[in-house]
Amino acid sequence: MASGSSTEDLDFAAVQRGNAEMQRRCQEVIEQCVIRGKTSPIISIHDVGAGGLSNAIPELIDDADLGGEFELRKIPNAEPGMSPKEIWCNEAQERYVLAIDHEKLAEFEALCKRERCPYAVIGFSTKKPQLVLSDKDKLNKPIDIPMDVLLGKTPKMQRNVTSISQSKSKFITKDIDLSDAIERVLQLPTVASKSFLITIGDRTVTGMVARDQFVGPWQVPVADVAVTSSDYLGFTGEAMAMGERTPLALLSGPASGRMAIAEAITNILASDVKQLSDIRLSANWMSPAGHEGEDANLFATVLAVGEALCPILKIAIPVGKDSLSMKSHWIENGIDKSVTSPLSLIISAFSPIKDVRKTLTPELDLTIEDSSLMLIDLGNCQNRMGGSCLAQTYSEVGDVPPDLDSEDYIKYLFSTVTELKSKNLIHAYHDRSDGGLLACICEMSFASHVGIDINLDSLGDDAVASLFTEELGVVIQIDNNAYGVVEDILSKNNLSNFAHIIGKTNSKDTISISYNQNTLYARKWSELIQLWSNVSYSIQSMRDNVKCADEELASIIDENNHGLSATLSFDINENTAAPYINTGMQPKIAVLREQGVNGHMEMAAAFSRAGFDAYDVHMTDLIEKRQHLSDFQGLVACGGFSYGDVLGAGGGWAKSILYNSYLKDEFSEFFANKNIFALGVCNGCQMMSQLKEIIPGAQNWPQFIQNESEQFESRLVMVKILQSSSILLKDMQNSTLPIVVAHGEGRADYTNGSLAHLQEHNQVVIQYINNNLQLTEKYPFNPNGSAFGATGFCNQDGRITIMMPHPE
Repeated sequence: MASGSSTEDLDFAAVQRGNAEMQRRCQEVIEQCVIRGKTSPIISIHDVGAGGLSNAIPELIDDADLGGEFELRKIPNAEPGMSPKEIWCNEAQERYVLAIDHEKLAEFEALCKRERCPYAVIGFSTKKPQLVLSDKDKLNKPIDIPMDVLLGKTPKMQRNVTSISQSKSKFITKDIDLSDAIERVLQLPTVASKSFLITIGDRTVTGMVARDQFVGPWQVPVADVAVTSSDYLGFTGEAMAMGERTPLALLSGPASGRMAIAEAITNILASDVKQLSDIRLSANWMSPAGHEGEDANLFATVLAVGEALCPILKIAIPVGKDSLSMKSHWIENGIDKSVTSPLSLIISAFSPIKDVRKTLTPELDLTIEDSSLMLIDLGNCQNRMGGSCLAQTYSEVGDVPPDLDSEDYIKYLFSTVTELKSKNLIHAYHDRSDGGLLACICEMSFASHVGIDINLDSLGDDAVASLFTEELGVVIQIDNNAYGVVEDILSKNNLSNFAHIIGKTNSKDTISISYNQNTLYARKWSELIQLWSNVSYSIQSMRDNVKCADEELASIIDENNHGLSATLSFDINENTAAPYINTGMQPKIAVLREQGVNGHMEMAAAFSRAGFDAYDVHMTDLIEKRQHLSDFQGLVACGGFSYGDVLGAGGGWAKSILYNSYLKDEFSEFFANKNIFALGVCNGCQMMSQLKEIIPGAQNWPQFIQNESEQFESRLVMVKILQSSSILLKDMQNSTLPIVVAHGEGRADYTNGSLAHLQEHNQVVIQYINNNLQLTEKYPFNPNGSAFGATGFCNQDGRITIMMPHPE
């Protein structure tokens, strides 16, 4: 479709809506096939994306040099009025096309039925390279075409393009008030805190997320890189980081492309990447193709990235995507109007890493008695301001953008940082990008709740430009006692002239900026973090419960907030399972899940580590009587998107038991058995709380309703383990520790229960506390607003425990 040729009605009608729960079901089927190795029913697989089945099916069979015959009306479709073209070409999500070994089709179908995953056999491959699509309703063949015609050498598109030379005016910084500039930049959405977006998405599923966006005891969203573990036992893993410098494309497309890739590298360098060639890139290109000058700009940028920079760095771009219709056109009061988006290259970088524990963050190490902050400035004090955030806040663009002036600079930086990391000489790390050095240093201060003195003397003769230029660079914290070693490594890697000592921490809780022995600016970090948090707070206030937004902002700027901590009443290194494992006793535990549940793998890993023999049990296994609860000594109901995580999803899970006489008897007998135990977490907690009529001693349990914030909450919060009857929490009382929460309906409601009764009988097992270790009902320390902070309960004899937080 040509840029701007769409209509508003079509745009809205064509919106694709994702379904996380359906994706989860698909993934479970695929995973069950994959773990079968060479005996997997799946011969080949392709996701359904652009072009729908019209693209996915031909590519699937063409990969094997085959043809295929398919029946249009066997394609699952809830809209029978759709034309053959619409059925074949629509891009509905969460779909895959698979080639299944015919002899293993029954096995594959059984897996789909177990996971309640919709599927359909729509055709078969043929040796004749012909694509045939039949329509039994119309008694015709909408498609009957040789494969080489469909996927053969199509004519190449040719475009006549013209480069446009644009003269831009220089962005002048000499008359800018520094205080005003800082306030503007810290509140620019590009720079400001993104907490309002991050806390509404679960960042813990799999139990292998080693580094998410939030950093340090105060959970400040400033991480450079995402890191996941490869498995539950070792320390290898994968890192992912991003880079984009779209505003620079208004001045130079090639510079914006080079800077995007370089930024992705400076971000991923915070992880334990061993060599540049380990990094792989995904390139997402966006451009208003056809708009004057933009085709030439796109070509020049692709050339700069794909034929120059990446081959020199030995970094591959094996995958990517493009959206080349970035223009909207409309008529307003009879006048033609249009808006175009600038050329954008969004880079996602991926790499295997050796040790997830060696990931660096912007949090400063305050235990070092004498440390400094060093800027490694790949811009070499040019301080180019074109396309900077500061310029944008004054409605300007500037003339000359930052650029990667030599591919060698990235090589030097990578070698330097890698060697410094290997010798444990970097104690904190943050890259300089949006907002420049000012934003970089402020974020390090916010993550550490400490003041920082910044000195700009060595960075050029324009203090404002030095502070806000977005040239490539990183800031590292080094121990001054090791300065000589650091200097030698910089010299060896040709970066001595690029490195500057620009700051140190102070005890005044202020961020101060000096130049030529004059203090240009000083303000408390708590006041600056409020500015930085204003955008997130404002959106949160409009979207969520305003009372909760107010309480969270107050906690962010509170200088007396002590942050997350852990004080345990037990030895975390004691292997309590060892005596049982040594005797060969491994109690069987059913890891129970329903459609969409996604927390079962980490739950199984946790119980296996604790000496149990964990079994994957789907509700369909119990319904179809493939498995029986009586075969297990324990049961754990897991969290996740059961029934699409709709409101009351846990209730739907419970009703599937209560309204099935066989299942109700099965669960009743299990809960009544004095020799078993059970645990319910998150959705499993909701579900079990609504089974209390068949759980002895649970009649006063609450139900769980929507969080007071009116929003899904994914956070790391503090809890206290209380004296209780719970056998799972035995000998852990009075421990205070951080724990993950991820739920939309976690507020305890006692309409049909009694908190007083539960407290009197020691059935409240866990409560939320604030970072100063006090019982709290305040947000976000109590993320759902439960009275008394109560978030975990057990039945009277302690065998059955339910809780909202995720201990796994």
